[in-house]
This record gives sequence, C-alpha cells and structure tokens, in this order.
Amino acid sequence: MLPMLATLAFHLKPPANNSPQHPVLVSTIPASIPNATRDKSNRSLADYHPTIWGAHFLSYDSDDHGSNKDADDKIMEQLQESKEELKRMPMAPTESIPIRCECSETLSGKLGLIDAIQCLGVSYRFESEIDEIRQEVHTNPPCFKDDDLNLCTIALWFRLLRQQGYNVSCDIFNEFKDEKGNFKASLISDLNGMLSLYEAAHLGLRGEDILDEALAFTTTHLESIVSHDTKAASNLQKKVTHALNRPIRKGLPRLEGIHYISIYQEEDSHNKTLLNFAKLDFNVVQAQHQKEVCNITKWWKNLDFATKLPYARDRIVECYFWIMGVYFEPQYSLARRILLKVLAMLSVRDDTYDAFGSYEELKLFTEAIERWDVSAIDLLPEYMKPIYRALLDIYDEIEAETAEEGRSFSYSTLATTSFVGMGNIANREVFEWISNGPKIVTASAIICRLMDDIVSHKFEQKRGHVASAVECNMKQYGVSAAKEVYGLFQKEVSDAWKDINQGFLKPTAVPMQVLVRVLTFARVIDVIYKEDDGYTNSHKLKDYITSLLVNPLLI
Repeated sequence: MLPMLATLAFHLKPPANNSPQHPVLVSTIPASIPNATRDKSNRSLADYHPTIWGAHFLSYDSDDHGSNKDADDKIMEQLQESKEELKRMPMAPTESIPIRCECSETLSGKLGLIDAIQCLGVSYRFESEIDEIRQEVHTNPPCFKDDDLNLCTIALWFRLLRQQGYNVSCDIFNEFKDEKGNFKASLISDLNGMLSLYEAAHLGLRGEDILDEALAFTTTHLESIVSHDTKAASNLQKKVTHALNRPIRKGLPRLEGIHYISIYQEEDSHNKTLLNFAKLDFNVVQAQHQKEVCNITKWWKNLDFATKLPYARDRIVECYFWIMGVYFEPQYSLARRILLKVLAMLSVRDDTYDAFGSYEELKLFTEAIERWDVSAIDLLPEYMKPIYRALLDIYDEIEAETAEEGRSFSYSTLATTSFVGMGNIANREVFEWISNGPKIVTASAIICRLMDDIVSHKFEQKRGHVASAVECNMKQYGVSAAKEVYGLFQKEVSDAWKDINQGFLKPTAVPMQVLVRVLTFARVIDVIYKEDDGYTNSHKLKDYITSLLVNPLLI
C-alpha cells in the first residue's frame, strides 16, 4: 500500500529557472485518489491499527541508556583487533599461477571464506580483500576435469562473480546435464551442490534458459527433500529450508547475518575469530541504529501526527526498518536520516490521498505542492497544514545538509533521495543517470508496485478502494479470477529481478555502491510484502525489528 521509487506520485523534479531553488513535487494525483463524489462525512477510512512500539525506542536516548564510554571503547578495540587478525589470515591470493584442477580445494576454500564473510553480514568491512580474491578467480577460472566437476564449487564461483557484476557465462552448467539435455539425476543426492546451484540460479538474466531450468530442477527436489525428511534437521537442511523461503539474492544482509550466525556457529569447521568479529560488529552497529531510531522517534513524536492525523499509519519504526534495509552500514547515517523522513512523509501523504482526503481537499493539497511556498498553507484544510509544513521543513533540512557538501538536490524519484546522503559516491553523473530512468530502477519499481498490489488487493477492495492494478488487469484482459492476475504479476516480478541482475553487469554506468541501493530497495520489498502487507500489518515485522534493533547477540 506504500508505492515506492518511480511509481510514486510524490516525485521530485528540477525547479524551473524562475522558481525558488527548492525541489518541487510533480502535480500528479495518485491513481488511488478517493472518489470525487465522496464528501467529508463519507470518508473511506482504512482503520489502521496504532503503532505496536509506543515510546519503546525513546529509551535508547544516550543520556538515559546507561552508556559507558570505557566499555564502548573496549568493544571497538576488540573489534579492530579481530579485524586485523582476520586480515592476516590466508584469505588473500598467495599464488599467481592459474587455478588448475589439482588446486580445486584451494579455490573452494577461498570461495567458501568469501561466502561466509558475506553471509555473516560483514563483507563491507573487507571489500578490498574480497575484491582481490574475486578478481583472481575471475582471471583464472576453474578448469576441472569432466569426471571431477564439483557442482557446489562451480555454482558458488558463478554466483559470487555474477553478483559483483562479472559477466561469467552460465554455459558452464551444461557440464551437469545428461545426453538428453536434462540435469543429471545423480545431482539430486548432492544436497550441497543442489543448494549452491539453486542460489546461483537467482542471478540469471532474461534468455538464460539453463538457469530457469536449474531453478525449477533444484526447487522441486530441495522441497521434496525437506518435506520428506522427518529426522532432526541438520545445519544443511536448515539452510535449505531458509533458502527456499528467501534466497541470498533477495535477503537483507542484516537479517541474513543473524540467521547465518546461528547456523555457522554450529559448524565444526567455523572460524572462531570470524564468528566473534561478526557478533561484535553486529552489536556495535546495532547500538548506532538504536540511537538513530531513538532520534527519529523524537522527531516523529514532536510532529504529533498520531493525534493530528489519526487516519494515517503510525509506522516510524517500520520506516526505519525499511531504510536500514536499504543501507545499514555505519557511514550512511545521514543518508538513512534523510531517506527515512522522506519515506515517513510519503506514508502520510499516501494515506491522506488513499484513506481520508476528499477530492476537493486533495486538489488543494496538490496545488499547494505545485506552488511549494509556505504561503500556500493558508489555502489548505486545517488537518493538511501540519503535513505541508513538515514537507517544507524536511526539504529545507535536506538542502541545508547537501549544501554543506557543495552538492545539488534537484533530481527525480525516491531512489534519488537514497543517494543524497551517500557523500561523493553519488555525484552529478549518478543523478543524471537515474533521471534518465535506467532499466534497473524501473525493475525495482515494478517489484515494489506489483508485490504491493498482490498482497493489499483484497483489503483495499473490502473498504471500497478504487480499482487497483489487479482490478484493471482483470477488466482489460478479461481475466475472471484475481489469482490469474497474481500469476501474471509474479512472472513480471521474476523478470524484473533478471533486469536487476542485468543492470549489475560490468561495465556499469555508475559505481556498484549505487546499484546496490537499487537492489536493496527490491530486497526490502520482498521481505515486507512477500506474504502480506507487513508495513500496514506491522506485527508481521515485529520479530525482524526486535532481532535487529532490540536484542544484541550473545558473545
């Protein structure tokens, strides 16, 4: 129910030459605008439930939370020591000779270490070291003998390179097919290999039929293995069960890191230093996130929208979870604050158009947005005035923040907003790139729009909502059942993921850190909207938020 990216009506556009130097909002009334005949006494209220968090996160105020600087300094010292110890480990290439079949164990070990670091959620701490290994294994690809092919290693090699933009060929998987062109039946007993191939298949592009076949093949047999095994689940089986619900490509690093830590620490071969580092790092970053969500909660409480706008969803903590999914790394604190405030106002604006405002009121609000001037506030109904004032304040704040860095903020879409606080990575070329509507951004928007429409369709129709994309497709194509439209949408979502994968292939028009933001937007959507509208029905996200923002890891 919360449109994102290019699908939003709340778009930024460059100001005209004779207009104030502030971002201006396009005068587009959302498709979900209430019926023009509805008056104030007949509002189609959604009756959203109140926040489930209350004032909980205000308790993380640094002045009241019992912060101990000496203890914090000691933890940071331990974290740095662990990091230096890990850097001294033999994870960097030690030989310049090509990786031949006799050194497959060396290749497997290097790839396995990279995979563990990524799955634990700490790869951002070792980017240069990982890039060095990845470059080596790309330059010197595996060349196993036909009778000694290792599906697990090959699939892992493919995935780790593809997800970083290396355009390695999927034809390598033809080696695992029989004379009839089917994947060999003998692979089914190789659970590690099947799981590795399943994960690799999610990095496919349009037209790569072999990866579509691999995904169907592995999904069918992995589901069968999990459903028929009545014994206590092994670590590998736990990995399979988790992957079938959320493959690595669609997972949020922080959430996946917590899950993987619980699995990794049970493995006899786990690296104790790496495990300890991952736990320490999680807790250190969590403490920063707690302070941030505390401050944003203060800002939200001061706006008092829960009292002034009781029709709107009170979801500031869920907004923070959303933005933390886009970028959790410590250095993006400013970016999180900027994007979170914009997202929170988008939510309020959405509910104003969607669940309360009359047609005439919304026309006035849209005209005020077009004017983008504080004097326009006098033309608005009383309940809209706090929204408009907050919007002006937020963009004044953004302008002030970016002006300090000597940068301009006058480009389009929410995705653009996600770049504003990222520092010099997001330069003018990046903003020009996104303003031209690249395919990867469109794909992320499609994933958002369609997954949202699928899970919110029944609820919106029950309260007399206007026709959604589901209803429009049923009418346009003569489809009698909503489930048929869901299937069509899910196919579109699948193709959009392939377009995102395509957008990562080198050479790229913008830095990889920028593309990752677009990817993580799609990942957040998959987490929030896969089974239900988790943003609106926020109890669905409670366990996720608790694990990330409340409970530290035991070390």
